[in-house]
Amino acid sequence: MPTPTKGPRLGGGPAHERLILANLATSLFEHDQITTTAAKAKRLRPLAERLVTFAKRGDLHARRRVLTVVRDKGVVHRLFTEIAPDMADRQGGYTRITKIGNRKGDNAPMAVIELVREPLSPKKATVAEAEAATKRSAKATKASAAKKAPAKKAATPVESAPTEADAPVADLAESEAVVAQDSDNAVDDSSAVKA
Repeated sequence: MPTPTKGPRLGGGPAHERLILANLATSLFEHDQITTTAAKAKRLRPLAERLVTFAKRGDLHARRRVLTVVRDKGVVHRLFTEIAPDMADRQGGYTRITKIGNRKGDNAPMAVIELVREPLSPKKATVAEAEAATKRSAKATKASAAKKAPAKKAATPVESAPTEADAPVADLAESEAVVAQDSDNAVDDSSAVKA
């Protein structure tokens, strides 16, 4: 359950605030972007994102839930048939708030809230995931090397024959060290090319 908002509400009371947010949501889904005060944009964002989530579900109950907030059937139809399919791959973050200058009359901070209609690029997501995996493996190799260094100093000079259980671990450690060394060389090569 969402936490109640603290401090003064938009408008005179809670019912007026609900009407203001419903009208803002209707305008947002009708025009794809609206210019409003920063406070109203921040309050509109969770409501608009929840309505888009209902639209992505697409069943009759979800449509009726959206119709309790957005009273215009044409706008609800547009939300379910045009906007929701654009957001199908997106897991959240359906809106974007961009702050613009203050309003001339009363110096109120203004913002543009808009729907993010660009398709989510799976290539960018895959690249980001691969880079994160590379960083995790580099940290793991550094941590394992740091753990093994004090262990070697504390070892006794008497060496025992390696067991079968130790062999795969040694091979894995060597391969991780080679991968880390190769990535360090690649970074050095790229910096030399830039220079």
